[in-house]
Amino acid sequence: MSSRLSVIFYIILCLEIGIVLTLLPWVPHGWMGLSDWGNNYFLLLAAHKTGYGLQRLVSSGWVRGAVSGVGLLNITMGIWELIHFRKTVRALDAGTASVESSPKPISQPEATNEAQPVRTDPLSDYPRRNR
Repeated sequence: MSSRLSVIFYIILCLEIGIVLTLLPWVPHGWMGLSDWGNNYFLLLAAHKTGYGLQRLVSSGWVRGAVSGVGLLNITMGIWELIHFRKTVRALDAGTASVESSPKPISQPEATNEAQPVRTDPLSDYPRRNR
């Protein structure tokens, strides 16, 4: 049950962050009490400390488009997880970290209490330069 809840919360988080990042940069000033993307308190404070070029950069359409692109990527991840919900839950229940698309982990030999041979760095035998 906890694996299902984890996947559900992850899907909700991806969709929520995606919607906010996609729409927030394009919200007009004063709409529903929100300020303009390039005219908020924290950006003005950072611009005052570093120079006002930062405010112009963040207000540009290029940065707004990039932030919206990251939002669309988050929405796509949420939809992908929603489509592959059962596969992800089965992978979490089985305790495996790999899914079909990722390579299978290499099995590690069991740990024993026997003495292991010492591995040395092959570069340590080279003479050091005197500085």
